[in-house]
Formats: sequence, structure tokens, C-alpha cells
Amino acid sequence: MLKVASYNMRKAIGTDRRRNPERTLHVLSEIDADVIALQEADRRFGTRTAVLTPHLLAEHSPWKPVPVAMRAASMGWHGNALLVRKDAEILDCEPIHLPAIEPRGAVMADIRVNGHAIRVVGMHLDLSGLWRRRQAHAILAHAAAGAEDRPVVMMGDLNEWRPNSGCLRDFAAQMEIAPTGRSFHARRPVARLDRIMVSPGLRVADCGVHDSAAARTASDHLPVWAVLERG
Repeated sequence: MLKVASYNMRKAIGTDRRRNPERTLHVLSEIDADVIALQEADRRFGTRTAVLTPHLLAEHSPWKPVPVAMRAASMGWHGNALLVRKDAEILDCEPIHLPAIEPRGAVMADIRVNGHAIRVVGMHLDLSGLWRRRQAHAILAHAAAGAEDRPVVMMGDLNEWRPNSGCLRDFAAQMEIAPTGRSFHARRPVARLDRIMVSPGLRVADCGVHDSAAARTASDHLPVWAVLERG
């Protein structure tokens, strides 16, 4: 069994408008997932510095970042980052360039965790429905083109408000979408913007939204999680 999670951490700026990386890490510790996809993990301007610093992760967490960053000070690619348990083996990793008007990207890694190799994709899709669909097709094609045939987990903030159309319909043609629940806005969730999806070979045994007191203040999104089994 494998627990995964996705979290738009909003650069650690909470609903109280305070930046607090330690609070973000506390929320992640509450979830205690084996693999985590983060969105908005780096600051937006300048050197785009990682919000969860290497020291904070190394000294106060069980995770390590997957090395997908293209900038020395960043943890992610266009803010997308992946965390895995420190004892997980990173077999391969890369950023995914997406068609977009505004800067958007995704990241992909092949990892071995709990003795099993899987492919993980983290993403943060466009606000435009047309570009979201183009990005979904690009991500599906990129994941399918990998050298090794592995079960795939895709996670992230899809920015898709419609429940059964748009990019969700494109992903659903190849992936099972976990019924995690409403994750936005954190103080009063009304939309299922954050999603976890799995390919054949994996089964969603359990899933949900992490709605704790800390999560309701740490970001404007709530984290989503899923427990996966070999299917």
C-alpha cells in the first residue's frame, strides 16, 4: 500500500496572509504520505527560492525533494515539486514543458517506494479551459512515452471547476480519478480543483480531503490524499 497526497501550498501563505513554512510542513506531517506533489512550492519572483528550505526538510521531515528544479535556489519547476520518503529510490526524474500562455509546467519521476516502482506526475494546470486540455494531452503523452512501463499516479491542481468535462474527461479516458472531495476554498470548500488520478495497475483503496484546523489556515487549498494498492 502507498499513500500519496497533493497540496497547493500557495508559497506557504495562509488564509491569515502570513507566510509560515513550518505550518505548511506541519500539515504535511499530519497527512504523513509516502509521495507528495506540491504546487506553488517556490517563490514567484527573483531567484524563485524554495519555500520549504533544504534545512527544514532535512532536519524536520521524513521527506526529500525530487531534483527536478532548473534553478539552483528552487525546489520545483514552475512551482511544481515532488517529495518522497528519504529511503525511497529516485530512478529518474524530469520537468515537463507544457503548452501555455502563462508559465506552466509539470514534473515527472520514476521512484521505487515500499519495494515497488511507480511513475509520479505533479502538475498545476492553466486557468483557461482550452489550454488545460492541451496540457492534459501533453502530460498523458509524456507519461506514456517513458522508457519503462510503470503504473502512473498523476496529482495536482487542475483548476477544473466542471465535474465531468474539460481536461477531466481527457484524463478519465486513461486514468481512474479518485473521489477525494472538495478542496477549495480552504475555509469553505466548494470546488474539487485538486485531483489524484491513477492508471491501470493501481487501485484507489481510500481517499479524501485533509481538513484539519492547521490545513484550513495554511493555504487557500486543502490537501487531498489517497491510499493506493496494486490493482
